[in-house]
Amino acid sequence: MKLFTDTITLSTTSERELVDFTREAQQLVRSSGVQSGLCALYAHGATAALMIQENDDPNIGKDVVSCLDKLIPKGVWLHDRIDGNGASHIQAGLIGPSESIPIRGGTLDLSTWQNVFFCELDGPRRKRTVAVTIVGD
Repeated sequence: MKLFTDTITLSTTSERELVDFTREAQQLVRSSGVQSGLCALYAHGATAALMIQENDDPNIGKDVVSCLDKLIPKGVWLHDRIDGNGASHIQAGLIGPSESIPIRGGTLDLSTWQNVFFCELDGPRRKRTVAVTIVGD
């Protein structure tokens, strides 16, 4: 059984956006040499999340952000008195900071229309990180 750990570093350009980092995750799976196993991804930061989502239409990311903003509006939370990002914390908590993806044949076992996205909910940020743990044979 192999264990491989690494970190993916991203930068974001908007206050709220989805950033596709599937290519970077796939590269780490290839580098690990694991053919069959599991890739665990974890977003560092209390206002960040991870999501597996549609990869063909770039409007999906905009729709996700729009939905989150409608469900959890800015400016109405007790935490906003501290630094104005209460909605970002709640949105990140609902989406969640992690994804686990099977590895089959030395690659992430995603369907044709799935990619892995970093959800920036309090940007832009020059440096965001995702911890990667790969386990398998």
